[in-house]
Amino acid sequence: MFRDMRKKKQELSLEECNKILESGTSGVLALSGDDNYPYAVPISYVHDGSKLYFHCAKSGHKLDAIKRNPKASFCVIEKDQVGPEEYTSYFRSVIVFGTIKIIEDEQKKRTTIEKLAVKYAPYDNIENRQKAIEREWEPLCMLEMTINHITGKQAKELIETK
Repeated sequence: MFRDMRKKKQELSLEECNKILESGTSGVLALSGDDNYPYAVPISYVHDGSKLYFHCAKSGHKLDAIKRNPKASFCVIEKDQVGPEEYTSYFRSVIVFGTIKIIEDEQKKRTTIEKLAVKYAPYDNIENRQKAIEREWEPLCMLEMTINHITGKQAKELIETK
C-alpha cells in the first residue's frame, strides 16, 4: 500500500525515525482540504511511541478536513542545512502516514494534553501546568493520529560522514 523508498541507502531505520519524532518540536500536518486541495498546516505535537497527538480549537479547517477524510500525513524535519558550495542540502526528515480522530473521552483528552504540556514546558511545576490546562480546557480539542506507516530519509552526504 505504501511505496518503498527509491533511494534505500538514504532510508532511516524505524529507531532513527522514532528518535526524530521524539525530539522534534513541530511538523507539518497534511490533510485533504476544501475542494480536494491539500491542506498542510504547521503544528506542535507529542509522540508517545505509538501515536501522535495534536491540539487545536474545536472548530476550523483542520477539523472539517479530518471529519471528511481522516487519512493524513505528518512530516518532521530534524535537519535542514543548505550546503551552497555543493549545491545540496544536508537533511534528515520523517513522514508519518495514518488516520486521525478527535479524542472524545475527557480523561484521555486530559492525559494527552498533559503529555503535550510536559513536552513543551518540561521544567514547569505541576501546579502551573494544571492552571494552564484549565485556562484553555473549554476551547481545547485533542487529536490522535494512529500510525500506519513511517518513513525517514537523510541526505547521502550524511551517510558518507558516519
